[in-house]
Amino acid sequence: MPLLVPPPEARFWGSGAEQGARFFLFGAPLDLTGSGRSLLQQTWDRLAAVVPDDQIHVVTGAAHAPQIQEQLPDLVNVYVEPAPRDSMPAIGLAAAIIEHRSPGAIIGSFAADQTIADDAAFAAAVREAVAVAETKLICTLGVTPRGPSTAFGYIEAAGPLDVSGAPSGRAVARFVEKPDAETAASYVNGGRHFWNAGMFVTRADVLLGHLERLEPDLHSGLIKIAEVWDTDARDAVAGEVWPGLSKVAIDHAVAEPVSLEGGMAVVPGDFGWDDIGDFAALRDHLPADPDVIWLDADGMAVAQDGTTVAVVGVPNAIVIQTDDALLVTTTEHAQQVKAVVAELNRRGRTDLV
Repeated sequence: MPLLVPPPEARFWGSGAEQGARFFLFGAPLDLTGSGRSLLQQTWDRLAAVVPDDQIHVVTGAAHAPQIQEQLPDLVNVYVEPAPRDSMPAIGLAAAIIEHRSPGAIIGSFAADQTIADDAAFAAAVREAVAVAETKLICTLGVTPRGPSTAFGYIEAAGPLDVSGAPSGRAVARFVEKPDAETAASYVNGGRHFWNAGMFVTRADVLLGHLERLEPDLHSGLIKIAEVWDTDARDAVAGEVWPGLSKVAIDHAVAEPVSLEGGMAVVPGDFGWDDIGDFAALRDHLPADPDVIWLDADGMAVAQDGTTVAVVGVPNAIVIQTDDALLVTTTEHAQQVKAVVAELNRRGRTDLV
């Protein structure tokens, strides 16, 4: 029985690299793998090997900003979102601010609730993606599947690209939602599908151009905020505009429709990627820890506070206990925990999320 607090969300921008690339990160400021560094810090370390850390920018919520600053003492720029509105508004805001400051900049978005075993291979894939992005395509990193997983979306690759500096680059035919087991097996056997890890590299103006065409109201609002971000009007404008922005993920807003128009590319990578987006995935990464207690074969365990936990008739159960909350789910439904977070927010229980 893992006794864990669900990871809070944080978002980061990093900038730099030989071609002037910027890198955007999502992540959690908790050490979930026992490495001594949180997933956020691990992602910072990984990208700091590719870009200068003194140019990293962070976009986060107000509740997490102090902890982010504590974990990343070299961080200079912190952007505080008025409220979370999914990945497209967050990425779009950072893209708009950076484009306003540095027209034509290349940006990249990465999730920090993930682990990567081979940092060198990851960095090589990122550099290829930057080369592809210079051609005004939006490039995603596709993860070579280790098996027919039904937990991830897939990227269907088309033919190879002829881009200098990106020998692995391929066109994207389409993005595919999480498949059933039989379909996933066919994808892996076919060799044309890669796991969608949600990592994108593109020119900021290219991303914003697609957003203006596909989500004009969202684009307009982000531009209004970005134009005053470095002025005293920032809080007033953001407070007025941000609550009205659409809640939408970058996959649905831009990546999927642009892929059907031929504007997406993929650089496949085999760098030991794993997603820790839910408690089921976390189990394989948990270190030996007295706070982590596994249910025995009979579905029973005793927590540190003496509470006896018994699970009957619930296969693959996950029980998460904290000082003020208890969550019971299964490995199959672990990714639906975000619905609980949304409901707690709706009820005003911000003390629990």
